[in-house]
Amino acid sequence: FFFEYHCFIFMDVAVFAQQFGQAGFQQPRGQQFAEQGLDRDYEEKTTSAIPANVRMISGCQDAQTSADVSNIAQFGLPPNAGPGGAGGACTCSFLTAMGQNPSPTWLDLLASIRGVLSQKGFTQIPEMSSSRRMDLAGRFEIQSEAGGKQRALIVGINYIGMKGELRGCCNDAKSIKVFLQQRGFRDFRVLTDDGQGDASPTKQNILDGFKWLVDGAKAGDSLFFHYSGHGGSLKAEAEDEKDGKDETLVPLDYKKAGQIRDNAILKALVLPLPRGCQLTALMDCCHSGTVMDLPYMFTASDANMQTAQANLAQTGTAHVPINADFNLNYTLRMVQDVLANVSTMLNGMGLGGMMGGINL
Repeated sequence: FFFEYHCFIFMDVAVFAQQFGQAGFQQPRGQQFAEQGLDRDYEEKTTSAIPANVRMISGCQDAQTSADVSNIAQFGLPPNAGPGGAGGACTCSFLTAMGQNPSPTWLDLLASIRGVLSQKGFTQIPEMSSSRRMDLAGRFEIQSEAGGKQRALIVGINYIGMKGELRGCCNDAKSIKVFLQQRGFRDFRVLTDDGQGDASPTKQNILDGFKWLVDGAKAGDSLFFHYSGHGGSLKAEAEDEKDGKDETLVPLDYKKAGQIRDNAILKALVLPLPRGCQLTALMDCCHSGTVMDLPYMFTASDANMQTAQANLAQTGTAHVPINADFNLNYTLRMVQDVLANVSTMLNGMGLGGMMGGINL
């Protein structure tokens, strides 16, 4: 079943890779597609490269830091929202916004998060990125209408006793678990460094958590990933980043094991998901705007919010813009790497024919 499952996930992507991979693209980045008015072409190619419906809310832009709050009482969360005490500004703003309006549109949610952050004196600007050309006028929901399984990976790291220790990340993990339980989620893996999670948030445990989250995923499933901890940026390992930096998650053992780069997140958490599966991510960390490297992105700045509201008033829609820095060529090469690994496994088991004769 494992091999058959992976074959069917990647079959349409394999056809796409075979069709476009050798020839390459004349428009490798989102900006070039947008400038030439090739929105539909971009949508077709990115949907083939990333079949699943992936949506991420980040607490700040790549160049910004995200705040750790000493006392979340100022956010006015309900008594049953979590343990209280310290917490991350993004997580608390998200929970406050959802408490005020449990069924918001994406635009309403981002406006509310931005408003709460601003009201509390935080300058960070939230962003929303996605694998689809989503309409911000659509409802924010974490559960697919198809009614599949619901599973969540939650990571909170306080770096207890370490330089740069945080105070609220493990509380964030508890609060998000409560939020998801109230919405029907029952299958969790929680990684925290306070001794109260399922395991410690080491690099290997987080990567294993990615595998657990996507394992057996199918159309109709609803997955959720929450991260609260340090985020960073490192010199890019490849030429896929326009700013020359990879955005990162900082695991508990980062000094020994290293950080988790955005490319690794895309490869392990996004690309393996099948068409029709939905993943929602909430990233409460610094430098997190493009930490999942998705092809569409909306920055909730004042100017962008005004433009979206104007579009909504005029046309009834407000679509998430193309991520100008998204590198389609590099994503395709990552898809081909994943496909090659699957093909090698299948050939080793004498099951190479399951790839339908596609040569990678």
